[in-house]
Parts: sequence; structure tokens; C-alpha cells
Amino acid sequence: MASLNMQGPFAFDKSTIDNQITKTSAGNYALGYVNKEDKLVVLYVGRSDNDVDGRIKSHIGESYTKFKYSYASSPKAAFEKECHNYHDFGGPDGSLNNTIHPDRPKNSGWKCPVCNIFG
Repeated sequence: MASLNMQGPFAFDKSTIDNQITKTSAGNYALGYVNKEDKLVVLYVGRSDNDVDGRIKSHIGESYTKFKYSYASSPKAAFEKECHNYHDFGGPDGSLNNTIHPDRPKNSGWKCPVCNIFG
């Protein structure tokens, strides 16, 4: 079974984000809602290469009610985790709200650790 390996789920609002994310860092996140079994139903996965707090807040106003997050040791680690999360939670089959495969930073040359989209 796929795992996000993130903290949460937490209520998706500015106050909760401020209380939970206490440092400026690269990181990953998932947005969705909690089902009857108290599990997060993942609808969107994302990352930030330098400020996961700000990136999560950019989604406020969208229809998500819960979020999970984790800090990353580097932008590359965040990219690779986002790719894994994207593929593990349904990316190409359309079950996520993500409309495209996670993008890599310009001129990075990084490859998806799951598929050959950047091969």
C-alpha cells in the first residue's frame, strides 16, 4: 500500500498551516479530504523547492479540507518524492487533480525515479 510518509492530516486553513509548518524549507504536500475510515483521500500532490509553507497556502480557496506535509533535505529530494507520490496515488490515470506529471527545475536534468518522461 502506498504511503505519503508525511505528517497529518491537518485542517486545511492558514492558521493550521502556520501552526504546523514552522520553518522555511523545501518539502512535499498532499491535499484532499478524510473519508469515513479517517484516512486522507489524496486528490493533489505537490512540492516546493524552497518554501513548502508558501506553496501549500497558494491552494487556499480550493476545495480541499485536509493536508499533509513533510520537509525535504533538498530540492532534488522534494522532486523525487513528488514523483513517487504522483505515481503512487494515481497520477497518469487521472485520479489526482494534478493535470501534468511533476515538472523538474529548468536546466536540472533530473529524471523521474518512476517513469521515463524525462528520458
